[in-house]
Amino acid sequence: MKIIIPTTPVILLASISILQSCTIVNTKDMKSKPLFEPPVSYNEAMNKADSLVAAMTTEEKIMLIGGADIFYTQAIERLGIKRVFMSDATMGVNLRDKFYDKSRDTTIEYNQAIDSTTSFPAAISLASTWNPDLARHYAHSIGEQCRAAGIGILLGPGMNMYRHAQCGRNFEYFGEDPFLAGKMIEQYVLGVQETGVIATLKHFVANNTDYFRRKSNSVVDERTLHEIYMPAFKAGIEAGAMAVMTAYNLVNGEWAGQSKYVIDSLLRKELGFKWLVMTDWWSVYDGQKVIESGQDIEMPYTIAATNAQELLASGKVQESDIDRMVKNIIATCVAMELYNKKAEPEKYVPRFANHENHALQTAREGIVLLKNKNNLLPIRSDTVKTILLTGKFTDKIHKGGGAAHVEGYDNISLSKACADAFGTKLKIRRNPGRWTIANADLVLLSVGTEDSEARDRPFELPREDSVFIQKVLNNNENTVVIVNSGGGIDMTAWNDKAKAILYAWYTGQNGNVALAEILAGQVNPSGKLPISIEKSFKDSPGYGYIPEGEELYTGWNDDDENQRDVYDIHYDEGVLIGYRWYDTKNIEPLYPFGFGLSYTSFEYDSLSLSNNKPNGDEEIMVSFTVKNTGSRAGKEIAQLYISDPESTVLRPLKELKNFAKIHLQPGEHKKITLNINKEDLSFWDPNEKKWTAESGKFQVLIGSSSRHIWLQSEFDYTNK
Repeated sequence: MKIIIPTTPVILLASISILQSCTIVNTKDMKSKPLFEPPVSYNEAMNKADSLVAAMTTEEKIMLIGGADIFYTQAIERLGIKRVFMSDATMGVNLRDKFYDKSRDTTIEYNQAIDSTTSFPAAISLASTWNPDLARHYAHSIGEQCRAAGIGILLGPGMNMYRHAQCGRNFEYFGEDPFLAGKMIEQYVLGVQETGVIATLKHFVANNTDYFRRKSNSVVDERTLHEIYMPAFKAGIEAGAMAVMTAYNLVNGEWAGQSKYVIDSLLRKELGFKWLVMTDWWSVYDGQKVIESGQDIEMPYTIAATNAQELLASGKVQESDIDRMVKNIIATCVAMELYNKKAEPEKYVPRFANHENHALQTAREGIVLLKNKNNLLPIRSDTVKTILLTGKFTDKIHKGGGAAHVEGYDNISLSKACADAFGTKLKIRRNPGRWTIANADLVLLSVGTEDSEARDRPFELPREDSVFIQKVLNNNENTVVIVNSGGGIDMTAWNDKAKAILYAWYTGQNGNVALAEILAGQVNPSGKLPISIEKSFKDSPGYGYIPEGEELYTGWNDDDENQRDVYDIHYDEGVLIGYRWYDTKNIEPLYPFGFGLSYTSFEYDSLSLSNNKPNGDEEIMVSFTVKNTGSRAGKEIAQLYISDPESTVLRPLKELKNFAKIHLQPGEHKKITLNINKEDLSFWDPNEKKWTAESGKFQVLIGSSSRHIWLQSEFDYTNK
């Protein structure tokens, strides 16, 4: 019997787990052990797997290293090994009723226990909250929806770094900074797995474009991998993540899913990952390399390793290689007791109303106020009598396309949310004339992009959209531009004309309620950018990644991808991505990393360090106060950056190493204490193959964004 999601009124939440104590200490000492421990220990699970493998035929082992019916693992019923269901993605459960397998020209149908799942705001919106506790609630909700549907493995979180604005999957990820992404991922992993569902870290590694993604070769040096593209995976693994998915792209000349360097050296040995590794779907080509690489299971079924029996017979691979793969698959499922779980809609569907609240709170804290000239916002009912709502996403709710798409239920459009908030003052026009625009007291202009996996999209908006934006701004200076996008867009031509800009990302099914609340002043915006937004794409460290003479395409374009040659993407910027690039190269972005306005104001004061001359592993406690100097309660995100001006290697001008999100009443101040440790001072030394912290002077920078530094101090570090 199907369980239909009930229609439930949304309950307004004041806040979720915001740090509110008088002294806030954001420590990192939990990284020494996993945050999550599975119900069955690793040793016990491996012992069970050993006994099952010993009872299997060679044919059964080979069968098990490929998937079944696109989203299942294989079953061996006689041994009690049942199929385990997997599902996309990071921002909710992509609940498919069928899937067309083009490579086999067949459609597979799935009979699910539930018909709908909650559509959450995009992961980049979650990153904009800078609230790890909220990330745990968000992910826990998704885990419970997996349990309702009988899904054992969630194919998320997606966590590749935001290298450039055009990547079609930026909306699935957590921004440009490895530290911020890592702190959010830690709690995401915990939130999912404490429900009994496996979280899958993806896509390992250096998967930063969807332009002919299977044919892109990321040419990236070892230091850059360790400092930029691996730390978020490291954080997820140390939090206890039990699955990792390899990427579509090549890394330094070999496809990630069959690369011994990527899987065995980087993932297994250096990061210490011991559980299940899976390929991305249709991403490997050489069965011998797959088997020898440290890979465990090829999804969605065995293509590369179809000749495994022949490889065994010829001695090119050993049965012990197959055994290792099978043991990891079984042990991971045994450790999470997946063979004993079934769909539980009766238990979990009643909790969906709470999940909707977490989605709404994510939008409330993730929407970023970028500009608010003359305090145009919040909308004042005493002076604003007519509001015109127009633009691209007034009625359409875009959520990001591809694997991450979640349709949701009870979707609330921007038109509906604003009509509820502003009543008869609101007029909605899809393509208003100049007179209608000019005679409104205020215009709400919706713009944005429709991002998706399998393609990148231009930094610039389509010409017709840009012309319409100029038409509105030229006829009404009191315009609020609302941006729905999965990453940065080109706003330079109209940024100065707009009086207010709200970056709303992809809001999910009820996030437009949060947007209306912010417009009306019922919620004070507190989101801050997890990315830098450049003035021109030519300013980006990722500019020039598309081969000369080629251009972006629309659609999935699989046929052209299959026919084209591999092309190289040279990560010549090294560790200088995002704000690291703009700061170090002295390029002014349009809006900097960490930036976001509020309806109130904050003052930073009284910076002190517990130790000005630390040695070795000694920590420094950095203390300062933040005061709400405005007339409204609000949340501020205080950011701690470290600068190493005397390094023997090129280092970024500054790097985020800690942060705290606090709630302050008008006139209230709080003391914040954040720690710095040796790890925060270190860089990866490729010659020594280790992290190195050099003796010398370091600067501590405290600010409200990467470009708004209010307090500064320094210390002398001695590495003993």
